[in-house]
Amino acid sequence: MKKYAEMTKEELSKEIEELKVQYKKYQDMSLTLDMSRGKPCTEQLDLSMGMMDALNSGVDLRSEDGTDCRNYGGLTGLPEARQLLGDMMENNPSNIIIYGNSSLNVMFDTVSRAMTHGVMGNKPWGKLDKVKFLCPVPGYDRHFAITEYFGIEMIPVPTNEEGPDMDMIEELVSKDEAVKGIWCVPKYANPSGYSYSDYTVRRFARLKPAAKDFRIFWDNAYCVHHLYDDRQDHIIEILAECKRAGNPDLVYKFASTSKITFPGSGLAALATSPNNMEDIKKQLKIQTIGHDKVNQLRHVRFFKDIHGLTEHMKKHADVIRPKFEAVEEALEKNLGELDIGKWTKPNGGYFICFNAREGCAKEIVLLAKKAGVTMTEAGATWPYHEDPHDSDIRIAPTYPPLSELQTAAELFCLCVKLASAQKILENM
Repeated sequence: MKKYAEMTKEELSKEIEELKVQYKKYQDMSLTLDMSRGKPCTEQLDLSMGMMDALNSGVDLRSEDGTDCRNYGGLTGLPEARQLLGDMMENNPSNIIIYGNSSLNVMFDTVSRAMTHGVMGNKPWGKLDKVKFLCPVPGYDRHFAITEYFGIEMIPVPTNEEGPDMDMIEELVSKDEAVKGIWCVPKYANPSGYSYSDYTVRRFARLKPAAKDFRIFWDNAYCVHHLYDDRQDHIIEILAECKRAGNPDLVYKFASTSKITFPGSGLAALATSPNNMEDIKKQLKIQTIGHDKVNQLRHVRFFKDIHGLTEHMKKHADVIRPKFEAVEEALEKNLGELDIGKWTKPNGGYFICFNAREGCAKEIVLLAKKAGVTMTEAGATWPYHEDPHDSDIRIAPTYPPLSELQTAAELFCLCVKLASAQKILENM
């Protein structure tokens, strides 16, 4: 098919009229489809139902070190839970703290603690005139919401298939003491699905921050979330690389089982240096006497070890891989020759990032909503929801049933065509 940008006004007007007829048919279907968040579907949640049988009133609820999991204590988590999450995160269990179900909660607490009490004896961020955070874009909206909540100035940093623009990061971090942190999703990033290259990770580890309390917030949310056995991304372990580079305290590393077991009842973990651990525990021992050890034990008894968790994730991949492929197939079939959008083809994670023609993303999402498909808000992948190009759209394929997803993907492509054609015609 002829590219829209190569059509005459008459050809484009005719195309738009035909697209509107197709669009009206979708509107008449009264669809209510949700592709707004990266939630596991029912079939994925069913994979973990055996965890509900891992403990019952007749089993021994003591951990391997003799701790009675029904009682108080265990500030940093059960030894076997730290081992399991440590293996998942590729970190020594002694450098792990096990929290409740939400890693986002841990990130919020980490920023909050820095605001009120500072980082390792440095002045609290809340008492400084200016605090800045670097935000690779497109990125995770909930990360940006945390820093915006605390009034921290956010600076967008462009990314590509290798990761964020390290030249820009090194320049800002080394020269501006107000730059206190950076958000990172290093593996199967939200929303691009890209993973940081070895070169990028090594440059992160060798940063020379002007601020002594600068920290990398390394959210490794998708560390075991592969879609393919034979096509998996691998990244260098950041804490070990920082230690080698003489920067052992540079990173807070986060992960959870939220998209592995039950998002509302998983385990979150933070891995970091011994110095950072001691700093965090000063607050943690005031905040809690210990997190849910029964849930920690339930996870360990269910998975047994990292091998059990790895096999479990293969089952997840079998459920969601067809959904990613269905979306990619629809995009290629409908848009591949029109030059009105580009999209990522990730090997794992939970998202596909669609890059529309400039000035079209909001209209595409609005058209989809009016026809019954809810997408992530256009602009959400940028700080303050301000995408200067109005082009990035996050596609979340995991939650809808496959048949509904196929319908939603076809409708999305139609909305891309209609919004793009109208924009091109306007600019003629």
